[in-house]
Amino acid sequence: MTTALTELFTPTGEQAAHYRELGVWREDATLLDDVRRHARERPGHRAVVAHRTDGRPPESLTYAELERAAERVAGGLAALGVGRGDTVVVQLPNSWEFIAVNLACTRIGAVIVPVVPIMRHREIKFMLELTEAPVYIAAAEYRGFSYAHMSADVAQDVPTLRHRVLLGAADADPAGPGLAGALDLHAALLGDPGGEDAVHTGIDDVVPATADDIAYIMFTSGTTGEPKGAVHTYNTLYATNHVQAEALGVTGDDVTAMGSPTTHNAGYTWNFVMPLTVGATCVHIDAWDAGAMLRILEEEKVTFFMGAPPFLVDLIGEQKERGRDLSALRTFATGSAPIPPVLVEQAGDVLGCRLYALWGMTENGCVTVTRPQDPPMRAAESDGSVLPGNRVRIVDRDGKPVGDGENGRLQVLGANQCLGYYRRPDVYAEALTDDGWFDTEDLARADGHGGIRIAGREKDVISRGGEKIPVVEVEAALLRHPDIKDIAVVAYPDERLGERACAVIVPEGDADLGIPDLQEHLGGIGMAKQYWPERIEYADALPKTPSGKVQKFKLREQFQDA
Repeated sequence: MTTALTELFTPTGEQAAHYRELGVWREDATLLDDVRRHARERPGHRAVVAHRTDGRPPESLTYAELERAAERVAGGLAALGVGRGDTVVVQLPNSWEFIAVNLACTRIGAVIVPVVPIMRHREIKFMLELTEAPVYIAAAEYRGFSYAHMSADVAQDVPTLRHRVLLGAADADPAGPGLAGALDLHAALLGDPGGEDAVHTGIDDVVPATADDIAYIMFTSGTTGEPKGAVHTYNTLYATNHVQAEALGVTGDDVTAMGSPTTHNAGYTWNFVMPLTVGATCVHIDAWDAGAMLRILEEEKVTFFMGAPPFLVDLIGEQKERGRDLSALRTFATGSAPIPPVLVEQAGDVLGCRLYALWGMTENGCVTVTRPQDPPMRAAESDGSVLPGNRVRIVDRDGKPVGDGENGRLQVLGANQCLGYYRRPDVYAEALTDDGWFDTEDLARADGHGGIRIAGREKDVISRGGEKIPVVEVEAALLRHPDIKDIAVVAYPDERLGERACAVIVPEGDADLGIPDLQEHLGGIGMAKQYWPERIEYADALPKTPSGKVQKFKLREQFQDA
């Protein structure tokens, strides 16, 4: 498999030399080398702290302990027959074990495939079959769902899956569904936790992964409904994490936290790879609980938080009720949805931190971000300026640059970009322009300050009688209504105009809004009448990916025939 992967995903020599000259790619170092360096220089410094929502005390590993744990897990994986170029599908909740497994894969040259916990039988079967992973790692049970049972069913249909390794299997009833034939993670991969050596021998001569080897295959979060496995190397991973840390001033003295799964690209980069690259401490919680996270922010003296706007809204609400000491919190980075000005203000007034807006994708990590030197309110007006090692351009359908202030297709090129979709080269090729730029299918415009402003997804654009409705702007305007907690604007078919706009509303409390209420609100702020939604649907919550992106394809399917 290694040969096939190398043939499919190899950057040109000219590209690699350019990125190395810029300092955004490295010659031979990986994240494991960073961890080893920190273990030598600051062995007692905390690397990872894992909190649980079930009442068990948190667990903490120093850099020296994390390095030893990774070595032990690497030995355990090798004993299961995992070798260089093999894939390992991992569906663990946020935990120090997830981080140790990642570093262990680097140690033996394996490729990790992180999968968010919400995925079920259909998706897991698809990913295991596509990647031919010999090992699947998950919790035996998590949040009331039996991954043991699910994985046992999947294993019957996927002959290439040889081992199911489950966290907590040793503590579960051995007669429970799906536990027969499964291995306990700690017993199989770590062995005696008090020992100093790897649980299994035989990896002394194994060559670890290098900078241009594949680090992970991350499946897209699915806002379009079609998962694709983005292939990243250690260098594309380093490119985004190194530059975003520099842009926002994250150092080894910081303590980071996040609400998303670490198996999602946002959590993977911002609260795993980035902090360990610079030698910081990353704090994790195994399931989102705003009250618990607020307590953790206070207790752990978290300085940096990354999360989509829904996480920010939750924390602001909790802080208004609880009033925790958040004096250490300095930075909150957010993206994936428009940021109303009121959130920028509340981040400062309620949480006491500075809010930064960013844009990126699974395919390329963080590409643009607002900066400390920008005015704070820029986070509500822009998605930031481009990070070193990247380029962006905004073009029309013919590939020509659009005028200032005009919306166009956002295309990117740079050191962060993935090298393809795993075993779907035709799909990736369709996303590339003739001159090699990646077409994001996002619509954007210049923000007037050297950065970009996302205007929505091309597939989210509503064409009402030929008039394009700027969906993101309408949503941002409606979010300012005091009776609207969350909002998504989607198209529904119309015989005369082709499409009209439907507002799917999550109301505040028992609020009951009608079309006249929306018209009065949007008219009051001066929004053009042709942009106003002409239909309302209510929802208890919007369907979202783990990173907070609204899955609009689900809403369109739900309301299309209503």
